[in-house]
Amino acid sequence: MKHLTAEVSKNPQGPWDSDDLQRMKDNCDTYGVVFEAIRMNSRYINLLRKGPEREREIDIIVGNIRKAAQVDVKIITYHCEVIPYRRNGKTTGRGGITCDSFKLEDDWKNVPMGDEGRVTHEDYWERITYFLENIIPAAKEHGVRMACHPADPPGLPFGYQGVDQWDSPVIFGAIKRYESIVDSPYNGFQLDLGNAAAGLKNPATEVLPIVQYLGRRGKIHQIHMRNIRGSLNNFCEVFPDEGDVDFSKVMRILRDTQFSGSICPDHLPSHPDDPGGFQAFAFSYGYIKALIQAVNSEV
Repeated sequence: MKHLTAEVSKNPQGPWDSDDLQRMKDNCDTYGVVFEAIRMNSRYINLLRKGPEREREIDIIVGNIRKAAQVDVKIITYHCEVIPYRRNGKTTGRGGITCDSFKLEDDWKNVPMGDEGRVTHEDYWERITYFLENIIPAAKEHGVRMACHPADPPGLPFGYQGVDQWDSPVIFGAIKRYESIVDSPYNGFQLDLGNAAAGLKNPATEVLPIVQYLGRRGKIHQIHMRNIRGSLNNFCEVFPDEGDVDFSKVMRILRDTQFSGSICPDHLPSHPDDPGGFQAFAFSYGYIKALIQAVNSEV
């Protein structure tokens, strides 16, 4: 591990504490790790409904971008989701592991509405547009790239828990729309391969064009090497070597498009003999390192 993405511990939903950020930076420097990115709390998208509150929220985010730049953080990642991350099942995998899964409920229209209430597609995109038009210029000014992680899972039917998700019905089209609102190298993505795969009908073939498109445009600021088995609205999360997406093909695209950001393991299966997930993540770090070595050896 050479680079770190972290969350702030003090007041994560409001103005970040400059002393806390400096402590994090100093700790990274002590151990020779680059403090690369901060993950922003996703409540911002809920506060950007029309009204006076959202101007205050924008001011807070702009201030946090400035504070991040002061400790040489170059990326802020954020989840653009009104309703929380959702899984609704468990699947048993190799060696007795347990994999988180999601299958769209037959009666999904009866799934309780979230705290946000009804959010239409137009409402969602209006919030996104307001955010990008006000935040990306500030990010450019301070040299901090904003990396959007789509909702999880993407592709849910309109009205699920009362929300028409921005990355529905087609995630690739939504990604193109998102990055075109403010077409800037500072408006990019924390591309989660498992997340993208979960929004596609044929992940094995449809993920690669997304990586290619964003990679060529320099819009991938970080990448999550998460893998799934299954497809849109019916999948489980597995180890990176056993999913439907061939990560060696992904790694070649990253190499050829000169991707320079972090490649991170994410959402791994669990096992009772590994309660902290340390062995699972150690395996995935090793797998990623081996993929990098393998594709680099080809050239």
